[in-house]
Amino acid sequence: MSGDPLASVWWHYITLNWALVSIVGTLTFLFVTCWLILRKYVKIMFNIIRDTPPPLAMGPRDFERIEGERVMFRAFDNLNLCGMFLSGAHGGKPKGMVVFSHEFSSDMYSCARYCRPLLEAGYDVFSFDYRGHGESSCEPGYQPRQWPTEREVNDILGAIAYVEDWLERHGRPVEIGIFGISRGAGTAILAAQNNPAVKALIVDGAFSSDTTLEYLMKRWAYIFAKVRFVYENHPPQFWRFLRWLLFCECRKKLNCTFPSVWKALRRMDKSKAILFIHGARDSYIPVEQSQMLYDLAPVKHKSLWIVPGAKHNQSVVTRPEYYASRTVAFFDEYLARPAAVEPPVATKPAAPARRPARAPALSAHSVTPADPAKR
Repeated sequence: MSGDPLASVWWHYITLNWALVSIVGTLTFLFVTCWLILRKYVKIMFNIIRDTPPPLAMGPRDFERIEGERVMFRAFDNLNLCGMFLSGAHGGKPKGMVVFSHEFSSDMYSCARYCRPLLEAGYDVFSFDYRGHGESSCEPGYQPRQWPTEREVNDILGAIAYVEDWLERHGRPVEIGIFGISRGAGTAILAAQNNPAVKALIVDGAFSSDTTLEYLMKRWAYIFAKVRFVYENHPPQFWRFLRWLLFCECRKKLNCTFPSVWKALRRMDKSKAILFIHGARDSYIPVEQSQMLYDLAPVKHKSLWIVPGAKHNQSVVTRPEYYASRTVAFFDEYLARPAAVEPPVATKPAAPARRPARAPALSAHSVTPADPAKR
């Protein structure tokens, strides 16, 4: 040590401050070890997000296709998208306009699976293809995922703006309902939070990317983790931090961000109405996701229907008749404009008739409406 003056100085400093050096060395070792472990499991989870498709990833085909008036419009970030208007059976007196937001890997024609009863009831429907789906443009360098990102929010905001302009040009009230499925349901909530034109939403299989990823991370960590402390005896802050690291990785490698649906829902205008639908046997998105969103929604008019026996995106197939009547009744109550009242015609007074007893009104806050199958 005497041959190297600098080494001698350092050695002398270490011997005089050995306690401080030990503490710094230990903390550095623990930090590096924890960081390497976290990076390892973030990489595993990122690969699962990137490579694992959700159920029905090829899109449903159990419906008869409906053709409408094709239009082209632009998303909020100026990407070209394709949509179509479907005219309902209303004889020129439509009840309202519903924008359909399809699920991941589907297209605008899947609206027939869910919206045919609305068309028959007198509603017009505007359905469109998200970017990278159907006949809409693909954004270079971006691959759509099963989680709603800011790109899909730009798409549906463009669709809503196009429909608002169309309604105004045709002299109709600028009032809109949204019908969203799975990823499209979360995107509908994100787009509707600050839009006064959106009066009512039906969201089937909705979820928030952040809370759902935390749930899935716990499942994946239990399967893949070799270090027990990664999935045992963990505080909630651990999973939030791990999710934050995962989102940072996604932002860097997938070129997108995942807005929080539950945070957007908490800021929702209280005047809106929302119907949450979720399959009781959904193994991809747990029922607790819709229950959480229902509990957080500050709106005055909200309902939650848990469909017995239904899997992800299968409620419309499991209970088709009640699904149709439930969705039509919801928009009838919270979107349809009251019919114009004809002026009274002078007639000869008639004998007063006994008025029937009035049926009790149904509460808009019922969590689980009565299922016809259980009657």
